[in-house]
Amino acid sequence: MKIGSVSENIKIEKRIAVTPETAKKYISFGFEVILSKNYGLHLGITDEEYKNLGVKISNDEKEILNNTNIVVQLGLLSDEKCSLLKKDQILIGILNPYDNKNKLDNLVKKEINFFSLELLPRITRAQSMDILSSQANLAGYKAVVESFANFEKAIPMMMTAAGTVPAAKVLVVGAGVAGLQAIATAKRMGAIVFSTDVRMASKEQVESLGGKFLTVEGAENLETEGGYAKEASEDFKKKQEDLLSETLKKIDIVICTALIPGKKAPLIIKENMINNLQPGSVIYDLAAVQGGNTALTEVDKIIEKNGIKIMGESNILNKLPISASSLYAKNMFNFVENLFDKENKKININLEDEIIKKTLIK
Repeated sequence: MKIGSVSENIKIEKRIAVTPETAKKYISFGFEVILSKNYGLHLGITDEEYKNLGVKISNDEKEILNNTNIVVQLGLLSDEKCSLLKKDQILIGILNPYDNKNKLDNLVKKEINFFSLELLPRITRAQSMDILSSQANLAGYKAVVESFANFEKAIPMMMTAAGTVPAAKVLVVGAGVAGLQAIATAKRMGAIVFSTDVRMASKEQVESLGGKFLTVEGAENLETEGGYAKEASEDFKKKQEDLLSETLKKIDIVICTALIPGKKAPLIIKENMINNLQPGSVIYDLAAVQGGNTALTEVDKIIEKNGIKIMGESNILNKLPISASSLYAKNMFNFVENLFDKENKKININLEDEIIKKTLIK
């Protein structure tokens, strides 16, 4: 069995799917691992380091894509590279099937097996493969660090002989994995933290981290069976808008993390609400690439309005690529391990396994 990965376009994606740690594990399973030349060099991982573990390094990406049983990547390959895949091969990654539906439908007709890891069911057995959680944890942490770096006041309360500097007040919109990590990080750095979410189950989690949960009437009805937020009614959105409008008058930094799988990010902070923030305030919108949670968010830009900065990046994890790659590669290995029949040394696409069934694109 051969498993391979080719280099991503590092201007867009700096993470890698196979680290030396996971390459060693694949080899111990009996896989032959093939990577493209300088695969991890931008992260300080040399080809020699991979070769010393028994990894084959190839100058020819066509060879890798033609001759491996499994290809592991971050995102969907380019049209040109996808055309090199053949029947019964397996491609695993974050394939974004909602936006890439037509492209994937055409490729599935070639009888290539595509697994998209963001479709993993939220069950205990899948936790070690959960790329959304591992990557969102880092994103929530980094969003706080980036927003604090752009906030031109101190974060913790400081009592000095010259007077007291008040603690910064942070609002985290959305209390999923990224939001909870943002709350924890902001609290550790001395901020006073507030949070809101459409799922009432989040209240206890927010408060356990020292945050104050802003309750919107009707929130208990807005959670799917899988634990995700679902789209709110117009009535709920109006109540949330009124609550946030008033709250923003006392907030210094807003971290937006609200997303609905497969849909445009909900617009939560409208332009007139942004005007309630004081000059010098910062909004960091983690939902930028899916349309943003604010009316003014633009991808990979810092927008300034009345002295307020609105920040949005297409891939904040490019600022933590070593940590993000380490976690992603482990998630990937755990997923491949679940596909692998150790006894017979072959891949077993068992559709009775909920993990395999939910992630396979048909």
